Amino acid sequence: MRPAPVPQRRSPLAITAVVVGALVLAAIATANVWTEVVWFDQLGFSEVWRTQWIARILLFAAGAVIAGGAVWLNLWIAKRVRPARLGGRTQLDQLREQIAPLERFVMLLLPAVVGLVAGLALSSQWSMVLAFLNRQEFGEADPIFGLDASFYVFTLPVLDLVLTMILTLAVVCAVIAAFVHLLYGGIAGSGRSFIASRGARIQLAILGAIVMLAIAANYWLDRYGLLTSSGEKFYGASYTDVNAILPSRSILAGIAIVVALVFLVVIWRGDWRIPAVGIALMIVAAIAVGGIYPSIVQRFQVSPNEQELETPYIQNNIDATLYAYGLDGIETTPYRATTEATAGALRADAETTAQIRLLDPNVVSPAFQQLQQNKQYYNFSDLLAVDRYMIDGELQDTVIAVRELNLDGLSNENRNWVNDHTVFTHGFGVVAAYGNRTTSDGQPSFFEGGIPSSGLLGEYEPRVYFGTTLPDYSIVGAPDGTAPWELDYPDDDSANGQVNTTYTGDGGPGIGNIFAKLMYAIRLGEEQLLFSDRVTTESQILYYRDPLERVARVAPYLELDKTTYPAVVDGKIVWVVDGYTTTDQYPYSAPVTATTLFADAASSPLGTTLNYMRNSVKATVDAYDGSVTLYVWDEDDPIIETWANVFPASFEPMSEISGSLMSHLRYPEDMFTVQRYQLTRYHVTDAAAFYSGQDVWENPDDPTDSTRKQPPYYLTLQMPGQESSTFSLTSTFIPGGNSNRNILTGFLAVDSETGSSDGQVAEGYGTLRLLELPRDTTIPGPGQVQNTFNSDSEAQTTLNLLRQGETDVISGNLLTLPVGGGLLYVQPVYVQASTGTQVPLLRKVFVAFGDEVGFADTLPEALDQVFGDGAGDGAAGSETDGGTTDEGTTDEGTTDEGTTDPTTEAALRDALDRANQALVDGQAALADNDWAAYGEAQQRLQSALEDAIAAEAALSGEPEVSASAEPSASPSPTPEATSTEESTPTDESTTDAL
Repeated sequence: MRPAPVPQRRSPLAITAVVVGALVLAAIATANVWTEVVWFDQLGFSEVWRTQWIARILLFAAGAVIAGGAVWLNLWIAKRVRPARLGGRTQLDQLREQIAPLERFVMLLLPAVVGLVAGLALSSQWSMVLAFLNRQEFGEADPIFGLDASFYVFTLPVLDLVLTMILTLAVVCAVIAAFVHLLYGGIAGSGRSFIASRGARIQLAILGAIVMLAIAANYWLDRYGLLTSSGEKFYGASYTDVNAILPSRSILAGIAIVVALVFLVVIWRGDWRIPAVGIALMIVAAIAVGGIYPSIVQRFQVSPNEQELETPYIQNNIDATLYAYGLDGIETTPYRATTEATAGALRADAETTAQIRLLDPNVVSPAFQQLQQNKQYYNFSDLLAVDRYMIDGELQDTVIAVRELNLDGLSNENRNWVNDHTVFTHGFGVVAAYGNRTTSDGQPSFFEGGIPSSGLLGEYEPRVYFGTTLPDYSIVGAPDGTAPWELDYPDDDSANGQVNTTYTGDGGPGIGNIFAKLMYAIRLGEEQLLFSDRVTTESQILYYRDPLERVARVAPYLELDKTTYPAVVDGKIVWVVDGYTTTDQYPYSAPVTATTLFADAASSPLGTTLNYMRNSVKATVDAYDGSVTLYVWDEDDPIIETWANVFPASFEPMSEISGSLMSHLRYPEDMFTVQRYQLTRYHVTDAAAFYSGQDVWENPDDPTDSTRKQPPYYLTLQMPGQESSTFSLTSTFIPGGNSNRNILTGFLAVDSETGSSDGQVAEGYGTLRLLELPRDTTIPGPGQVQNTFNSDSEAQTTLNLLRQGETDVISGNLLTLPVGGGLLYVQPVYVQASTGTQVPLLRKVFVAFGDEVGFADTLPEALDQVFGDGAGDGAAGSETDGGTTDEGTTDEGTTDEGTTDPTTEAALRDALDRANQALVDGQAALADNDWAAYGEAQQRLQSALEDAIAAEAALSGEPEVSASAEPSASPSPTPEATSTEESTPTDESTTDAL
């Protein structure tokens, strides 16, 4: 007799490893969940986390139970009705014996897997389900079925989701049941025939009927989907869709219902040929009714008469698109622009010319960096913000930036956990400059800056604990009486060269007890949190510090503008974030696929598709305590009303916006970029003209960067018909298609002035004004104007002299303004060193009007060249107008025979060498904050350029051109001194176009 096998003992080490692994995973999960909960709770948005996860859990449970239960039930039924064995032994019987021990395991595993997949899929749609349950009506009915747009935006997606789940589950269950019946003999046969037991026949017939009913429902819902389908010429249901495809889908739905009933006949007849014939007939009907018939209608009825038949449907598309993008209230004005520059033409536009922005926020960040960085661990954004501030009783366009913390500026030996997370915790203050003026040597004219901050913005909390370049987390706060260790700002007068501070705000969860320390140590993988003396009973941990990230986490249902901008309001710095409600299900509206818009574009390589958009929320993030406030900006938007029903505690009404904050809000860039893109086609509102497609526009390429479309620009200007100038966002249009003509066809501006009254938006805010230029008038577009500037011989002579040294010439943003009865172009020109310390300095200004071009040291001088003396009076310019020298022409460098003079050539080379050395010395002086040396270098640069121009003129025999640098009688003023002087206004540029 064989001895019984000795059971193997499980290894204690293996058991221990499994237990430890489970505990580690549980600890990590607990830490991540707990830290998320306390973060939302500290910020006051616990309802967002709670509601979202309750919805996820309930949907997961519903999906898992329904899907898993359906699979288990069908497995159980298939096993229960299997026929009894009649004897004999086949290969199938052997297979059954082999898998018999696994039956119970499969009965549990298969439903669990299907339930898990279905639950996860359903829970991911939590936002769709919550929006459906809390939906608000649009008050706009579709033109075909007469249903409110909310049906397409909220209801139809949920019906599609449920139907997809039912159809998929029914097919899966049918396949599983058929396999089980085949395995256990419920289905048997050979060749082309098979026999099913009564139990198998009933189960499979019912499942087949469910599949066919789901297909019928799918055909029925597809009728509504025609209104959000894309055609060859326009979006939405066409003549063929409405008159051929729509009725054919109704017919096919009816046929599918009949086939479902035929499946049930199998229960009594047992003949599978009946439903097979039904399915075949349905396929034939789908081809004939759903495919061939619509093709015949399209080819023989619509194509010969397409314009007439499609006109009402094209008009549906135009009307829906204009409404969905907020373009239905656009004010379109024919603008017969003149190309003749006449004396006095600018008098009526004095306000606009006074506000022309010369400071390009895309270019001058290095100047802010060199002049206002203060220490290497501070930095400024590459793209500065444009805003407006009331300075000395006058509203001034302003270029503004936050001095943020940048730990990459520290040397490697100074990078450690203590410094990175407890010492260097915040940035300090803002730096602001007039947008329409510079100092006499081309620097930004600052009216706020320095450390500690000083200037014309008044007292405010300068510490920036929440921004775009801060560490992932910081530990702040200390008990009373403890010496502060957070670096506040450098101070040469202090004993240790710096002033320290202790955070007193409420910006993050407390981390003073051992449990909190443990949870964050696990989450962050930082054991220092458990052992550092810097983590005290009063400590807080600050994380999720980027303003866009904070808003995205508390408002996951919003698309966010990719640009956030700072504002000094009510004694503090706040970041302003624009939030959008969007959908891609608005009937008949043309969609846009945006790959360069919105804050999450980087995480969505396929881009965001939408066909309805509203700037429904203005959000602010306090730079000191990180508090997030969501203001409902568009109270008529049904989508934001829906989310306000879901998260009622998340929003503040517009009336809660303070007057100070209101004055710094603006029309958002991404919204305007989408609108101007749609206007390239939908400026045509007549269906017949739209059909012909002969008047398609496009946004021009950026003349200074051909890899992108010219971005919209913030400008203060007065549009024709406006009573006064307003802060606006502007763009231009040129002919589209294959015309390759860079002439201006339209100019678009939106009123971005929000006003300053509590809770009241300024009248006119958001008004879109489109100037359409007559087709018989040729106004140069931005590309043509840039080419004119680049080919202007006198201007390029001066600029080429500067390029010959180790310097770069940078063309600033090319601004377009409707003034003087035509279109005025203005472009600042900057000069900076090619290598080393680079500070872009404004040296010249181009102006173009029609065929006239001005090129001078200041905007007033350039305007005078185009419009005549006095035209530039009151226009933007440098802080102190610098004169140019005019010593007359000389012919000393040229002989009568026209041969060159070696002495003059040597003088030219010497002058260029001196100019280059003066630039290098000036940049070095800037880096050292040695303003006396910088002023002396500027004087040498001016003198050298004048000598070089004189020598060049002598060699070429042409009249001498004035130098681009201006004489400086004294060293340039320091930023602190500059900030106290009076000035005039500004503006800004922005983001990539579609």
